[in-house]
Amino acid sequence: MRAIRRFTVRPVLPAALAALGDLAGNLRWSWHPESQDVFAAVDPDLWESTGRDPVRLLGAVGRARLDELARDTEFLAALGAAHDDLTAYLTGDRWYQRRLAAGVDGPAAIGYFSPEFGIAAVLPQYSGGLGILAGDHLKAASDLGVPIIGVGLLYKHGYFKQSFSREGWQQETYPVLDPDGLPISLLREENGDRAMISIALPDGPELLARIWVASVGRVPLLMLDTDVEGNPDHYREVTDRLYGGTSEHRLRQELLLGVGGVRALRVFSRITGHQAPEVFHTNEGHAGFLGLERIRELTVAEGGPQLDFDTALEVGRASTVFTTHTPVPAGIDRFPRTLVEQYFSDAGATPGVPIERILPLGSEDYEGGDASVFNMAVMGFRLAQRANGVSQLHGHVSREMFNGLWPAFDEAEVPIGSITNGVHAPTWVAREVIELAASQGADPESDDAEGFWAAVDKVSGADIWATKRVLRERLVVDARKRLARSCEKRGAAKAELGWIETALDPDVLTIGFARRAASYKRLTLMLRDPARLKRLLLDPDRPIQLIMAGKAHPADDGGKKLIQAIVQLADDPEVRHRIAYLPNYDIAMAQPLYPGCDVWLNNPLRPYEACGTSGMKSALNGGLNLSILDGWWDEWYDGQNGWAIPSADGVVDADHRDDLEASALYDLIENEVAPRFYDVDDEGVPTRWLEMTRHTLKSLGPKVLATRMVSDYVRQLYTPAATTARRLNSDYAGAVELAAWKKKVRTGWSGVRVEHVESSGVGDAPEVGDTMSVRAFVALGDLSPADVDVQLVHGRSNGEDELSDTTVSSLLPAESYEAGRHRFDGDVVLDHSGSFGYTVRVVPRNDLLTSPAELGIVALP
Repeated sequence: MRAIRRFTVRPVLPAALAALGDLAGNLRWSWHPESQDVFAAVDPDLWESTGRDPVRLLGAVGRARLDELARDTEFLAALGAAHDDLTAYLTGDRWYQRRLAAGVDGPAAIGYFSPEFGIAAVLPQYSGGLGILAGDHLKAASDLGVPIIGVGLLYKHGYFKQSFSREGWQQETYPVLDPDGLPISLLREENGDRAMISIALPDGPELLARIWVASVGRVPLLMLDTDVEGNPDHYREVTDRLYGGTSEHRLRQELLLGVGGVRALRVFSRITGHQAPEVFHTNEGHAGFLGLERIRELTVAEGGPQLDFDTALEVGRASTVFTTHTPVPAGIDRFPRTLVEQYFSDAGATPGVPIERILPLGSEDYEGGDASVFNMAVMGFRLAQRANGVSQLHGHVSREMFNGLWPAFDEAEVPIGSITNGVHAPTWVAREVIELAASQGADPESDDAEGFWAAVDKVSGADIWATKRVLRERLVVDARKRLARSCEKRGAAKAELGWIETALDPDVLTIGFARRAASYKRLTLMLRDPARLKRLLLDPDRPIQLIMAGKAHPADDGGKKLIQAIVQLADDPEVRHRIAYLPNYDIAMAQPLYPGCDVWLNNPLRPYEACGTSGMKSALNGGLNLSILDGWWDEWYDGQNGWAIPSADGVVDADHRDDLEASALYDLIENEVAPRFYDVDDEGVPTRWLEMTRHTLKSLGPKVLATRMVSDYVRQLYTPAATTARRLNSDYAGAVELAAWKKKVRTGWSGVRVEHVESSGVGDAPEVGDTMSVRAFVALGDLSPADVDVQLVHGRSNGEDELSDTTVSSLLPAESYEAGRHRFDGDVVLDHSGSFGYTVRVVPRNDLLTSPAELGIVALP
């Protein structure tokens, strides 16, 4: 029989154990081993069987056991210590508070919007890298004390659970999640009613959503859920699953995330007294509609300042940060223009915000664009004054990709910066690795990341190698359990599975590969030459083993075929003890996988990996990366912290390129990786391998941390955004002035031109050290010299007079004439030999602009 209703009954803890509820209610336990020890002590077997989920554990443990624990002085002491530690963590001053105390400014709060958050396996609200990154961002912000409020959606089914058919084809299931069984709580009004937000939709009643709150250490994460009474069925399904449904379904989700997310923040601040965000950060374009809601608040909302649209746009832009994660146009959400028009009409989500002003924000009104679509990334850039990619290479790719928004400027001047992603070490680094460093006096809580990772030089090679062996064995045991469950689900009888008891080997070189099965990630590159791969797997002296995982999007049959090819190879009795494809890649699988692998493989099609953080997690556990120079690896590979797979970038034929790069990969494993791993001394320690391990930890450890990433955001984006916003928002006069100035400049720019340029001071044979004087005669029309920056741009010049390695310096106003004409002068010292060229250009200038390219206009000779 099927239940007509299902709910979770939460336990009533004895008063002496009340602290258990506090520990379970804050997700900090998921990266705090001492808290996990407390839960394990409640009932070790139950802790494992409930998937290390404190909420499920406390709901399943018997009353008799709870009463026993309430009298156990040793347990109570451990519980008290863990609770005191949590209290100190939540209330004590951390990096951000110490920074403010030292007089360094920063925003009072930051709203961080993302469609998914990968915090812990017990809260399955993520699909892959974007969500894991968002989760690590919140956790690192908590560790640093940065006042972020996360905003996302609560999906009834999460993403999906993956299994394989007998033929190796991916199958998806969507188990229903009961919010009452998750480590979250419902936000309630003072009278006990559940807090709600609503959004007007064009096809019926208002969409209602309740607000759940997860405590991620010091950071609250708000999650909106439409599965509530009062919503018709098709509204209740808005938050059914992550990345599913039609284009209209996705638009409704993103409308709820952006518009509803801002409204949820306002409700949360009103109820809790939490500081309202000064800065809004949209993690990818999915939450871009938040900018429209903020314009509504400033223009037509009751009690708002009633600004005009242009002024409100400047207020919102100044305090908004947009991070793009995709290196390919296909990865961007693009909705039919007519659909956006329907949902943002007068009766739509942001009533009073004119649709004729909304549509241009997402318009691809540039060469090669599609006028029929509304591009969420384009809107993200237009509604945010500050934008970034997620690695240096991805910043370059993004500037090329979106150059059409600033067509008058070279790629290098497109206002998209980069902050390279990082990972949350306490989540991903094995406890044993932390303890090795701590045994040498290193403090994992210290702000001195370089000093912590440098402790590896004090640890003996034998101890490092013994620890890696423990971690490898843990992975093997976990992988065997997963293999057995998978094979049984695929229809195998237990009697057929005896081989799994010896599958994989804790003393064999272990290579890990786990990521989404997107085509550009080239899941099957290792299969290009099956015979050669088998030789590597079965080498009698230097064997390797592969442990792989990853999901394909349910609609991606191409990705499913890639997975099937590997699963079928892993079914081959000849090699199945050396290669495993584990189903349902998630945080719970990843945590033993990264520490247990010796090498982390990444072979994307360059430059389509925006950043990629799995290799970072491996590196922090002493793993060596074997990767195409893409994403973060292109930036931080130094020749001694792993291996770079040569990339055949210039080869047009995709199959031939794959063959070349696969061959190079096989060569590296056979001739460099495996020989170094198996080259051991008299004590069985591979000293040359450990040299690379130590160097990896010291060179990459401080760089790949999420705390480094978040502190970069604070310094480079959040604080400057708050500073600019305060200048505009104090009485809105600054925003009014900036909006009027932009209108004046755009209107008058047709009258701006460089009429004549002359130089002096260098003869027919100029030499290094000579000074060239430049005079530029410029017409400004109705604009004044204060409105512009007349720039001398100089550098190396090729045969076609194209400039490279350019330097920009400003020419100064020297004289004014009639009819808006002016002369600007300046000098430049010839500081290098070889070709030299220069030009003069005019760009808008205002202290409140973040880049000369912000308005996208320039005047050239």
